[in-house]
Amino acid sequence: MAFMRTAILALRDRLDRAGIILSGLCAVHCILGVLLVGILGLGGEVLLAPEIHRIGLGLALVVGLVSLGFGVARHGKLAPLVIGGAGLGLMGLALAVGHGPAETVLTIIGVSLVAYAHIRNLHRGG
Repeated sequence: MAFMRTAILALRDRLDRAGIILSGLCAVHCILGVLLVGILGLGGEVLLAPEIHRIGLGLALVVGLVSLGFGVARHGKLAPLVIGGAGLGLMGLALAVGHGPAETVLTIIGVSLVAYAHIRNLHRGG
């Protein structure tokens, strides 16, 4: 039983770290998209492809809900799950508003909240 508990904790920590990395990559993607497409007119067909955004949101949902859910089970604090859920909601809303400044702002705020939630989760919900 102790082995199983240790394995679950290790998985949760890895997923939280993956969530932080994915959030950072998403933020970089958004900023580069705005700069390269908006200012230089480069890469729009790749950087603004809806599939990239849907896949990114899908990954964020899976990683976020699993790792933050494990965190609630581990430390009993809902705050990281609520914060992460709000961030994921903003990321979903960003998909709905379409390309433009609103999408960028919503996504950056959303991924920041998700990353913050994963960091809090790593620190035992503190």
